[in-house]
Amino acid sequence: MAARVAASATVRAIKARKPFPTRAALVLVGLRIGVKQRGCNGFSYTLDFAAQKDKFDEEVLQDGVRIFVDIKAQLHLLGTVMDYVENELSSEFVFNNPNIKGTCGCGESFSV
Repeated sequence: MAARVAASATVRAIKARKPFPTRAALVLVGLRIGVKQRGCNGFSYTLDFAAQKDKFDEEVLQDGVRIFVDIKAQLHLLGTVMDYVENELSSEFVFNNPNIKGTCGCGESFSV
């Protein structure tokens, strides 16, 4: 039976870079969540890495994880529970959003 790999990572050496002024073994960046107008049902979620909060972002800090919510997405995300789900076929973020009125067949876009 072949070994199952849950995830992989790429390791790169960084040359000519000053070390971060921290004693932490690992430096994490935040995650920016937004909503864009696209897809067959109106809107879809966007996820990007973010090193710092933008001027109008809302910062959510929970269990040591920093999430920045784009100001344009705040009303669409009120009351949403975000989860990470893994199964035999996929690994993905799932948004349980009480504001959604409808979704497309593939589940990648929604309407409010």
